[in-house]
Amino acid sequence: MLNRTPFKHSTRDFVYDSLRESIMDLDLPPGTAISEKEISEELEVSRTPVREAFLRLKEDELLTVLPQRGSFVALINLDHVEEARFLREQAEAGIIRLACDIFPDEYLNKLEMNLGEQKKARDNDDENTLYILDKEFHRLLAEGTDKHRVWKTIQKMDTHSMRLRKLSIELKLNWKKLVGQHEAMVEAIKEKDPEKGEGLIREHLTMLIYDQKALKDRYPDYFS
Repeated sequence: MLNRTPFKHSTRDFVYDSLRESIMDLDLPPGTAISEKEISEELEVSRTPVREAFLRLKEDELLTVLPQRGSFVALINLDHVEEARFLREQAEAGIIRLACDIFPDEYLNKLEMNLGEQKKARDNDDENTLYILDKEFHRLLAEGTDKHRVWKTIQKMDTHSMRLRKLSIELKLNWKKLVGQHEAMVEAIKEKDPEKGEGLIREHLTMLIYDQKALKDRYPDYFS
């Protein structure tokens, strides 16, 4: 079942956004076979924007095209996960150090509101909301330090990691620890303690390494 995201600019963007969101949310799990004909019928569009969306998703490394077999949602590649994690760790360590130096009150308030919603989601066993709030928390850190383009670059590379995190949160692996780490990061920003902040973000972004075995054991067909 595809997510039907609103039109942004064109039918082409609509198809791409719908497919990408469905892949990232695991509504189209890794390894799922998809065809231009089926997608065009489900979204009620012509084959041309679907074909263009497939090409973009292949460039994003979210779609694999196998000759004589068809198109498949890309399996999660742990080498890609590690490369993206490495990039995030270096970038976000710098971002939180900046946040501990100067961080607008407006964004500090947004972080605290986000954290409050995370705690509610955790207490209500609402893993989908927690997944969204986790991503939003890190985006707010980047935007509050005026590192919008850095965040966009991270998102471009982070597609395999995001799907892994989605699985991790759905299985409730370390999700209570995740919220606690976010809370400690906010305290580090308030205390203007860059060493503490950097240590927390580095520890935070290594958690996914320890989740990988459990996730591969549970979902062996999702990994390349």
